[in-house]
Amino acid sequence: MGTKKNNIFEKTIEAPAKILESSFETSHKIANKVPRNSKINPYKRARDYWYTLGPGLTTGASDDDPSGIATYSQTGAQYGLGLLWMAAFTFPLMAVVQEMCARIGLVTGRGLAGNIRKHFGKKVLYGSTILLFAANTFNIGADIGSMAKAVQLLAPRINFSLLTIGFSIFILLLQILTPYVKYAKYLKWLALILFVYIASAILAHPDWNMIVRHGIIPHITMSRDQILLICAILGTTITPYLFFWQTSQEIDEEIAAGATTIAKRAGSDKVQMKSMRVDVWSGMFISNLVMFFIIAACGSILFTHGITNITTAAQAAEALRPFAGNATYLLFAIGIIGTGLLAIPVMAGASAYAVSETIGKRQGLNSKLKQASAFYGIIIFSMLIGLGLNFIGLDPIKALIYSAVGNGIVAPVILVLILLIARNEKVMGEWKNGKLSASLGWILTLLMTVSGVAVIYTLFIN
Repeated sequence: MGTKKNNIFEKTIEAPAKILESSFETSHKIANKVPRNSKINPYKRARDYWYTLGPGLTTGASDDDPSGIATYSQTGAQYGLGLLWMAAFTFPLMAVVQEMCARIGLVTGRGLAGNIRKHFGKKVLYGSTILLFAANTFNIGADIGSMAKAVQLLAPRINFSLLTIGFSIFILLLQILTPYVKYAKYLKWLALILFVYIASAILAHPDWNMIVRHGIIPHITMSRDQILLICAILGTTITPYLFFWQTSQEIDEEIAAGATTIAKRAGSDKVQMKSMRVDVWSGMFISNLVMFFIIAACGSILFTHGITNITTAAQAAEALRPFAGNATYLLFAIGIIGTGLLAIPVMAGASAYAVSETIGKRQGLNSKLKQASAFYGIIIFSMLIGLGLNFIGLDPIKALIYSAVGNGIVAPVILVLILLIARNEKVMGEWKNGKLSASLGWILTLLMTVSGVAVIYTLFIN
């Protein structure tokens, strides 16, 4: 019996390895066009794969921000391993829509907001952009506070206000003063901080057989609280800022390579598309893998010890310490700081891209402050408001609720527009949506619509 269980576990953990191995081979063939049967040095193959990764990796990694970590921690603490299957369920939905956004950027040479403005007009975009900005700003405020709390877990004497101000200034300087090529590299390496959550879960010694079982088999009780938490998972995993950031980063990558006009950027080829897909699917896989391990750690440890009410990522780290040890506690706390440094610039940047394209102003991290004053002004404004939320007594949980409501309204609308653009043959040509992508996209739109309505109904009507 023990051997059979071990075989199940081995097959399960082999799956991610096979996916990444396939990605290694694909990325190497893209870069070097080597014959299928030729032998490849493992180090060179890994290096080629790493160079293939870019916007997709940073987009996926930014999705696991401190607010997301808090949601996943609460999921495990409140329902144990019961909702662990959500990690595998959301992965293909998340990857498909992010691939659409990347494809739109590569083919049209424009960001997502620019495409919506061109094909649907300004009025359609204005309301969504305002709500996106508001939701991102509330999320930024909550994440800045979470980072400060995480530092206080490691050094309790450091003043909370000084920490929030320090993080805000550091992130702003990084975005404004750092050339895009260096900035993109920093974000890419910073994405590796996510692996501390995998390490922390392993060090906590959970029951792997139970994790495998619950990770595959869905379990829903249909209670009000569980449905609300499922909606929260969908809302924090598939958020509108990822759509705008993914598309705009594909554009910035091309600008950095010398394609400074829309005419030069428009159009794509098979090699570029394959490289993009390796990048996007790898990024989303890592994002959901981390989600899986956070739920697994909190579900195996906190839930079983009766700790079911977790409201912040810092609280999750503190609660894990007595049962999982100092190593898990330290890794969890460090992860909160690292993911905040990655996610906050992405959220502020996504708002800036969306607003700038909506009002027709120059945008992009490739531009200097004087060249794109409106773009950087939006980043600064968003960061300052987010910072200010930590000084007016706004509870971080309320900030996340407001953010969830904004995302619940915006996400379905933006998804519909993405799907309409991605299926338009006149716009996308040979790279328009296939039947599978379109079907998954519409399923996701329906789920996000139901999720948004459920959150609003539960919070304000019921």
